[in-house]
Formats: sequence, structure tokens, C-alpha cells
Amino acid sequence: MRIGELATAVGVTTRTVRHYHHLGLLPEPERRANGYRDYTLRHAVVLARIRRLTELGLGLAEVRDVLADDAGKDLAEVLTELDEDLARQEAAIRDRRARLRALLETEGGLTTEGPVSPELAALFREVADLSDSPMAARDREVLALIETAAPPEQREQLMGLLTGFMKVPGGVERALAAYALLDELVDAAPDDPRVDEAARVLAESLPPGLLPEGASFDQDDSFLRAMYADFPPAQAEAIRRTLRIIMKERTT
Repeated sequence: MRIGELATAVGVTTRTVRHYHHLGLLPEPERRANGYRDYTLRHAVVLARIRRLTELGLGLAEVRDVLADDAGKDLAEVLTELDEDLARQEAAIRDRRARLRALLETEGGLTTEGPVSPELAALFREVADLSDSPMAARDREVLALIETAAPPEQREQLMGLLTGFMKVPGGVERALAAYALLDELVDAAPDDPRVDEAARVLAESLPPGLLPEGASFDQDDSFLRAMYADFPPAQAEAIRRTLRIIMKERTT
């Protein structure tokens, strides 16, 4: 058989046959006097086996191990490992589908900042009246970032604090007032007198315990630098002063 006939018989392309030759998976036959390779039934048998193994999900390196006479692993061992790996992938897929269903079935789960957890989506619904505030929109983005990056226990604690604070009488109103003051600073200078008022109201609107004990608010902190750079100067200064107020309260 010529290479095209071999490929057709096994159901692969001639390019695939040449690739397997290059990798050493399929031995190359002797050439005839006319220069053409002469493939035998044995080549077709090996090529068909390679195809079956790859369709099972084996990588070509694993196929080489199975085909080698001195393979370190026999076929049963390789297929057992493949089955275990597929089981792990299957479990991961089930988990991802469950999370997707939770998002799709939760009212308001698909937010602009999403996908977010059902708990954070519920919090965003609680403050739906803030949707017209540019500062509130940034705040939601930061909360989505924190939820993504925080360890599970910190994420749960954060959601509990925010949800509980919003249910306290006047909690939403204080948040509204803080966002309104910060929105007014978008074109202001850092020394604008309103910066102090915005910082004070923002500090009062944050739930106690939201910022963990021992947290560093060092100006050299890369996350803080990135956050300040994302805000107009007066808003960034108001946030700096808010953190100073909180730190001062903790030391008095």
C-alpha cells in the first residue's frame, strides 16, 4: 500500500501518518526502487491502534509507552490512569454546571459586574437605588474583585458584614449619602473642603470589622496605589482620609 491508501484504510490523513513517523510512533517502511514507501498490513494494524488509543484520550507520549516493547506501564495501567483523570474532569464539570445553574436560577444573579455569587448578587439588589451613582458602580466592581480574590472564609465574612450592615436601619441611607458626596468630588481638587466631609461620612457608612485588624494601609502598598490611581484626585484623597479615620479610631 502507498501512504494514501494506508491513510484511507484506517481513516486518517496522510499528514497524520507522516506526523506519527516523525514522532517515532509508526515505523517507516522500506522504499521500493521507484522511491515509494510500501506499507504492509502490519503498518495498518499499528496505525489503527494508535487511532483507537488517541480517541480514548491518550496523549501521544502515552501512546508511545503503550506501543513500546519495554514500556514502563502496560495498557491497563495507562487506561486506569486515564479513567481516573476523566473522573476528576467529570466531577469538575458537574461542579461548574451546578454553579452556572445557581447563577441562572437566582434572580438578579447576572449583573453588570458578574458573574458573582448569589450572595453578592442579592447584596447588589439591596442597593439597586445606587445604580445611577458612578462611585457605587466602581464600588461594586471592587467588591466583585475582592470576592474573586479573597479566600472562602474571608469572602463569607465580608458578605455577612455587608449584608448585615445594609439591613441595619439607616444603613442604605448612609451609603447613599457617602456615594453622593464622593460623586460630587469627581472634578474637585484634593484640597476641596468637601473631601473631609466625604471621608467622615464614608467612614461612618462602612460596617465595623469590614477592614480586618492588622490590615496595612501603607502608601507603598501596590494594591492601594493601583486603587488610588483609578480614582480622580479628590475621590482618592477622600478614601485616604477615610482609612486614616478608621486607623485613628482603632488606636484610641
